[in-house]
Amino acid sequence: MKRKAASNSSTPTKRKRPEVPEYHLATPTRDANGEIIWPAPKDQIRTATDFIIECAKSNERTLIVPDKDTDGLTSGAILYRTLVALGLDPTLINVHLIEKGNTIHSANERIAMEARDPSYIIVLDQGSRKSPPVVDSPHKALVIDHHHAELEDFPESALFINACHSPPVVTSSLLTYLLCEPLHSDIKAQCDWLCIMGTHGDLGTTLKWEPPFPDMKDTFKKYTKKMLNDAVSSINAPRRTATYDVRSAWDILLSSAGPADVLKHPRLLAARREVGDEVERCTHTAPKFTPDGKVAVFRIESAAQVHPIIATRWAGHLNSNKLDFILVANSGYLPGKVNFSCRVPRCARSRDPPVDIIVALKQYAADAPSGTLVERLGDDFAHGHTVASGGIVNHDEFEELMASMRVGEKASKPTETNGSPQKDSKNGTPKQKNTLMNYFAKPKT
Repeated sequence: MKRKAASNSSTPTKRKRPEVPEYHLATPTRDANGEIIWPAPKDQIRTATDFIIECAKSNERTLIVPDKDTDGLTSGAILYRTLVALGLDPTLINVHLIEKGNTIHSANERIAMEARDPSYIIVLDQGSRKSPPVVDSPHKALVIDHHHAELEDFPESALFINACHSPPVVTSSLLTYLLCEPLHSDIKAQCDWLCIMGTHGDLGTTLKWEPPFPDMKDTFKKYTKKMLNDAVSSINAPRRTATYDVRSAWDILLSSAGPADVLKHPRLLAARREVGDEVERCTHTAPKFTPDGKVAVFRIESAAQVHPIIATRWAGHLNSNKLDFILVANSGYLPGKVNFSCRVPRCARSRDPPVDIIVALKQYAADAPSGTLVERLGDDFAHGHTVASGGIVNHDEFEELMASMRVGEKASKPTETNGSPQKDSKNGTPKQKNTLMNYFAKPKT
């Protein structure tokens, strides 16, 4: 009788994808009376609504300052259309787009914004921190955001609404839509698709539009999900190119009546091809790990802003009960700087307590032997969201951070055999057990 071949127990088996709770089912925050606080605190909603109405009725110069990504640009487009619908003359509305590598706090950006002589300034999706007024000249400012911030983390004298402490946390585009949609009967038809695009741009294309999120069934009947998602990629593409062409994306988005108009523009198609080629070139870089396996670090060099895409891609693939977050560092985006993006991988999204990238990065910096690294990393370090953070830092400080994290170092103590470390038969060095394959294959039992 033929004997069965023995099974090879050393053959790795594919890990089961971890269960990730649906985003809309996040446990809400409640006030002292037990009422759900969503999408933001009620007093902030009233403040923002009153500001938008006052701005529209003022007939004064207004400056809209949206972030460069799809969420930011759609937020700006929703607000622009709302102000016009409420009666503000379009010739009084200017849009300021931040230059590559800058923030609204950069000196040259503050000068450029002030040169527009605005009476009202509305900043959308830019993130926020404690700072002087948006500009030095007299003005009224409103910040609409969803990035992590505390009550003091806003420009001096600015009003604000922030969704970051009201789970499930909405995007800036959805927050802007929820503020603006009740103000005029035309906003739903003009802006529902913009709201979906911005939300999918930040939260992903598999998001379920179920309560407390608004009902978008009619919008998905009007526009296919594929069309909307392709439009997200198209609007994101120009700002990721080496030329940082945010202006094209904004002009096309504002002039479009729907996602089909976005998809037909040759400039966006060319940008998507350029970004796709650069992602493919950089995405296969091998990572290095911290000794405890909690952080996977990928180092790339590209003039294009592809590090967030690569971080998101690897977050969907690497799988380990040790891994807390992925860090992709790009030393070619800005001269003398390292731009980096961090993402919590799918396998870690249901951890209890949850992974907080911002806290972890700041702790790594605080642990540096110099004792001054946190201060030297500056205000553009460890910003964004607890599950999707990053920064822009000087090269030397970034290398010091990597040293503090011990990236690339082997695990604490190699296995010993007869009193001496186990050697690699080829080169006589201790074996490193923490390899990339450990994050794809199930370990032997």
